[in-house]
Amino acid sequence: MKLVIGLDGQSSGEKALDFAKNVAASSENCELIVVYVIEWSPFSFQTAEENAQRHKRREEEISIARERVVDPAVASLQAAGLNARAVVRHGDVADTIDKVAHSEGATQIVVARSSAGGISRLFGSSTANLVMNARVPVTVVA
Repeated sequence: MKLVIGLDGQSSGEKALDFAKNVAASSENCELIVVYVIEWSPFSFQTAEENAQRHKRREEEISIARERVVDPAVASLQAAGLNARAVVRHGDVADTIDKVAHSEGATQIVVARSSAGGISRLFGSSTANLVMNARVPVTVVA
């Protein structure tokens, strides 16, 4: 079994990690793939110099995301004796998490509810898009 855990860098991500940790602990041979997506639009027209700076900025953002969000999450899962690894990508959050889950052969995606409020604001837009369009089941942890 493979579970993809989508993190957003907020404290709500801990709930998704805890849920996935419990599922993995009760399953044999479960791999956890912690995914962090940096929102990025490819539809920006710039000069060659701006594109070079943009590439450098993308690499810096990946490094920061790994250091601050993803690597600590993976380390905590591994410390619990679980098989875990990280993926950091740029792109549309819902689309990218779905692509990672599909390409990895994941059986489930686990994300946390990303907004508070009434029923109309139950999910953030990325979570709602993921729930509606993912090719594997999505569990949203409140």
